[in-house]
Amino acid sequence: MAKPQVLKAERGVALLQNVVSIGCLAGSLLLFASARCHGQADAVHGFFKQNIGLSDAEVAQIDQGKAVAKVIDSPRPSQVFVFGAISIKAQPSSYVAMARDLNKLRSLPGYLAIQQFSSPPVLSDLSEFKIDSDDVNDLKKCKPEDCEIQLPSENIEAFRSKINWSAPDPGSQVNELARQMALDSLVAYQQGGNAALGIYRDKSAPSRVSDQFKALLARTKVLPEELPSFYSYLLDYPKATLPGSSSVFYWEKVKFGLKPTFRINQQITAHLQGQHSPVDVVAIKQLYASHYFQTALDLYFCVPRSSSEFYLITVKGSEQAGLTGLKGGTVRKVAVDKTRSSLAKSLEAIKAQLER
Repeated sequence: MAKPQVLKAERGVALLQNVVSIGCLAGSLLLFASARCHGQADAVHGFFKQNIGLSDAEVAQIDQGKAVAKVIDSPRPSQVFVFGAISIKAQPSSYVAMARDLNKLRSLPGYLAIQQFSSPPVLSDLSEFKIDSDDVNDLKKCKPEDCEIQLPSENIEAFRSKINWSAPDPGSQVNELARQMALDSLVAYQQGGNAALGIYRDKSAPSRVSDQFKALLARTKVLPEELPSFYSYLLDYPKATLPGSSSVFYWEKVKFGLKPTFRINQQITAHLQGQHSPVDVVAIKQLYASHYFQTALDLYFCVPRSSSEFYLITVKGSEQAGLTGLKGGTVRKVAVDKTRSSLAKSLEAIKAQLER
């Protein structure tokens, strides 16, 4: 839907990420990759305890192949960061292959639909996308600074002026317009990068998506020193290049909050040379979401534990609205707890698939 301009934090459910910790995580993981597998476990254990604050019992739980997910402190209430880790008896390359195979994601908890875009993207890529009736009703009432769906002002106006809301089935019109908006916004991002993500005006405080990405990535002070091309690619796509990587775009319909959410994502998988040795990284950059997240960036690292086992470590971070004040604080607590438990279930599902 709408330009890949990332999500409004509808008044429900927050999720993902701490960019400060992402930077520390990335730097530490690059050091882990330079050690021998035998010594890596000790280094990872130290990272878990010192950087994330895990207890000895939690570290032991990870080593036993059980998922641990922990909410990380964030600089401000509008940011949510969640750390997760699990030990998997497989090769790191198996996770990278799984991440690239979007069809396998359908079996993970919370996924309702997923579809990769063609290259170049075409409207038929969105043929299976359908807006829920509750969201159709909300769009009927949408106006700038007061909308339950995260949208820029021009899209809000388009839904108001181009839909015959008195028709017997306005939902079909809404879906047709939404699909075209989603396609147009993706093409705009592929041509113009973060600057094309626009400004959301569904709430009283406008949110410029490109500025939020800069704010998140600006805290990753260690990452650009260790992987400057990776940092630059996330921030400066499509002008920047990233040798040794692949990038795909896809849409998904997921339920990790109170409402099913439509998202458009860019997934980057990279086998990069760190300071001392190669590092496998998977990044998911959210370009648009209909609910909850204004900006979201997920980083996954595969850290070898032995010749036949690796740690899958992830830090998910997001910028969201509606999480301040008395009511927002209550919503934030519920949302964060749900996010943490959902991440743990997801990591366990990934482990189960890779160890078959």
